[in-house]
Amino acid sequence: MVKMIEKIVEETKAYYCLDCGKCTSSCPVAMLNPRFSPRLLVEQALIGFENLVVRDAELWSCLTCGACSNYCPSMVDFQKFVRKVREESLKKGLTGIKSHGGIFNSITKFLCRENIKQDRLGWLTPELRVRQKGETLYFVGCQPYFDIIFEEIKVNCLDNIAKLVVKLLNKAGIEPVVLANERCCGHDALWSGDVETFEKLLELNLREIKGRGVKRVVTNCPECLRTLKIDYAEYAKIDFEVLHITEMLLELANKDKISFSKVDGKVTYHDPCRLGKHLGIYEAPRSLLGMIPGVEFVEMQNNRGNSLCCGTSLWSNCDMFSESIRVSRLREAQATGAGTLLTACPKCQIHFKCSLSCDSGRNLDVSLGVEDLVTYVAKAAGVV
Repeated sequence: MVKMIEKIVEETKAYYCLDCGKCTSSCPVAMLNPRFSPRLLVEQALIGFENLVVRDAELWSCLTCGACSNYCPSMVDFQKFVRKVREESLKKGLTGIKSHGGIFNSITKFLCRENIKQDRLGWLTPELRVRQKGETLYFVGCQPYFDIIFEEIKVNCLDNIAKLVVKLLNKAGIEPVVLANERCCGHDALWSGDVETFEKLLELNLREIKGRGVKRVVTNCPECLRTLKIDYAEYAKIDFEVLHITEMLLELANKDKISFSKVDGKVTYHDPCRLGKHLGIYEAPRSLLGMIPGVEFVEMQNNRGNSLCCGTSLWSNCDMFSESIRVSRLREAQATGAGTLLTACPKCQIHFKCSLSCDSGRNLDVSLGVEDLVTYVAKAAGVV
């Protein structure tokens, strides 16, 4: 019988590993945590040390950011390798250290229930025009929960992102479908190895979308984007296009359906890992910014495929190494001379704002605003 680890090695092409160490040398976690090494995990798997790999606590330190794959000369899919090994690890009762008391894991599990009733549309104010059926669907994701849990750091995803997405689409003549019973996309469950929960969320979401005439789904969350665009397609037939909001807004602006007024200020942009390294969407956010008059856009030293991660994934294993990664990124942004750090991921914004608001963050020599790109674009479009 073929061992589980041999199947994972086969599926992820890990047998092509040259043991060159470029994965470990480029890994933001390995640079700080000497106990974590992508190269060593793959080497142990190739030797056949299945139990050692599956029970390695550092398996959960991986951000699955994609930095290692960016440099791997053999194109080993290390992100999928980690995901698959985590599936086996979870079967043995092993998992990462959950942040925020594990509340997000609990919410995900709760949303798997068939007959729950949610107040998913309570944030929609009368001026926001949405439909029950239509060609364009706005997938909101877990932003309603973020606002409650991170109220102290004033993230306000619904007011500063979700409502503005709808306003921008309305301005372009689009009334998006917004689901009354949308569930979590299942991203964190899948990447935590909980395939059962992921498949249930997939089933419930596709059931909600079916029969509404949807031809394209737009979302402002890169994790939802990757999940709906790539991961759902591995488990089910997907008959709609999936776009990030920056791609959609750029398309609308190029068709003169949205125009921008002058906005003064110097800004820099952080590439979210799922949007950039996983999906290759680097230019849409930059092109969108380039269409706004008056904006002075400056790149950080590490940008696009070389961009640093925000330091945390899956609301898990958020430790001193995660904080160091975030602080490095904030200092890199500060060094550009920009007054605002823009990103296109709600979670990235939360992580950066968390670092700036905590005790250690207040001692940083960083005076920088953190804002979602949607918020910035909405101001220029005059919908705020």
